[in-house]
Amino acid sequence: MVREASSRCQGLLGLPLIRYDAIMDPLQFSNPPPAPLAERMRPETMDQVVGQPKLLGAGGPLRAVIEREAYRAFLFWGPPGTGKTTVGRILARRSKARFIQHSAALTGVKDVRQALESSQFRFRTEGVRDLLFLDEIHRFNKAQQDVLLSFLEEGSVIFVGATTENPSFALNAALLSRCQLFRFEPLEEEAIRTMVDRALVAPDGLGGRFTFEEGVMGALIGLSDGDGRRALTTVELAASIAGEGLIGLEALRRAVQRKGLRYDRAGDEHYDLISALHKSVRNSDPDAALYWLARILEGGEDPRFVARRLLRMASEDVGLADPRGLEQAAAASRTVEAVGLPECDLALAQATVYLACAPKSNALYAGLGEACRDVRERPTEEVPLHLRNAPTRMMKDLGYGEGYRYAHEFEGGVAPMECLPKGLAGRRYYRPTNRGFEERVAVRLEKLRAGIGTGDEDSAARSAESDRELT
Repeated sequence: MVREASSRCQGLLGLPLIRYDAIMDPLQFSNPPPAPLAERMRPETMDQVVGQPKLLGAGGPLRAVIEREAYRAFLFWGPPGTGKTTVGRILARRSKARFIQHSAALTGVKDVRQALESSQFRFRTEGVRDLLFLDEIHRFNKAQQDVLLSFLEEGSVIFVGATTENPSFALNAALLSRCQLFRFEPLEEEAIRTMVDRALVAPDGLGGRFTFEEGVMGALIGLSDGDGRRALTTVELAASIAGEGLIGLEALRRAVQRKGLRYDRAGDEHYDLISALHKSVRNSDPDAALYWLARILEGGEDPRFVARRLLRMASEDVGLADPRGLEQAAAASRTVEAVGLPECDLALAQATVYLACAPKSNALYAGLGEACRDVRERPTEEVPLHLRNAPTRMMKDLGYGEGYRYAHEFEGGVAPMECLPKGLAGRRYYRPTNRGFEERVAVRLEKLRAGIGTGDEDSAARSAESDRELT
């Protein structure tokens, strides 16, 4: 009868039947792989968290907020692997809130809005709040961030936004005003050491099966770059390479291959490092300048950007104290265009060290700044008639060019003639220093200025004398 019913069903549906065979083996399901070591070792309480003493230590502002249970809206800003997600999870556990996690890099605004509306409904009907953890919040543009505002205003959800970018630039003002901002710093050496030691012996970690060869811990801390997740991931991979027992430097080297530097060509690291390079050159510290240059190049920065900044340093901070500084920077820039990386690295280093060791003067920078300020803030001055060109008879009749004195007709090539407008006569914008080549420029200029605009014919003789001193 069963066989006949099966045949009828097959005929009605037109599909072959799949019959159960009692001798078939049951379906086999493999055990899921264990979570990564960094996830298994994630702290579950405030006391287990290492690092961030300014925020989470005794009297720390974030710890105080958590202990007072003043849960509203937070922004966690800091580099990867510093505990932002961990603290968000602890917040959810302490507040007994359902933890909802989204990443702005993977989730659209529509999904975030649905999560917010669901949490809002739950808050209004059950009187409990969810915790929405939105990672990489800077990936939403400033218009997309507005979806959060009304929900944060109402307080129907505990919100934690995490970002590695400077919130001042990445987030809109309305969102910033509704959130408390906490800055997470890279983990210090002792925090990394504590975290790794704990992972080596914890039952959920490596269970005491591995120890470090001498020097491995120090190398690991250096390679981790303040990133706890990176440290634990490296330990896990080195342990798999070592097999059992002792983890040596060779296993660590194979696990890392190459240190992953924290560098974002459009973010804070980009601007912070180039600022450090510029200020080291300005302060005549070639060692620091070379270090920051290496950080920039190893981070993958476009060498043309570095060359442009060196050109600026040559004019802004060296100037006429050493005119060859600009030549060195320009030569480095041409080398970058000609050969690119990695061959251009030494040309950039040469220009960097030359500028760092050169005498410094910002007289050009200051002088141009003052002149621009006068242009912007003072009444527009007319060009003096004697400096105007007079290509037509009408212009000559109006006095254009009248009183002009041709410099090359005077000994020394300087005419006793004022070239500034009447309202600015005697104004001094360029004030050379007494450093490097500019010291000689200052001597010559002092003598020249003593005669220009006074009608003193003897200024020509002083100019000729100062020319000899300059050369």
